[in-house]
Amino acid sequence: MTDRDSQDTTETPAAKDPADWTTGDEPITGPQRSYLETLAQQAGQEAPENLDGLTKAEASRRIDELQQAAGRG
Repeated sequence: MTDRDSQDTTETPAAKDPADWTTGDEPITGPQRSYLETLAQQAGQEAPENLDGLTKAEASRRIDELQQAAGRG
């Protein structure tokens, strides 16, 4: 028997891998583009030159990398 009140509920659900997204091959969204530009600036890096050529999944991976570099991840 388990006590539900004593279980740790602070864990967040695992994020789905962008490679598994059904819409991952679609073009980058406006909010992703804007966030990438902001994160690149905060990380002291240049934004990728061809942002419009990124897919949603590629943009998500790049966001994860820049969050780490900017100290946000």
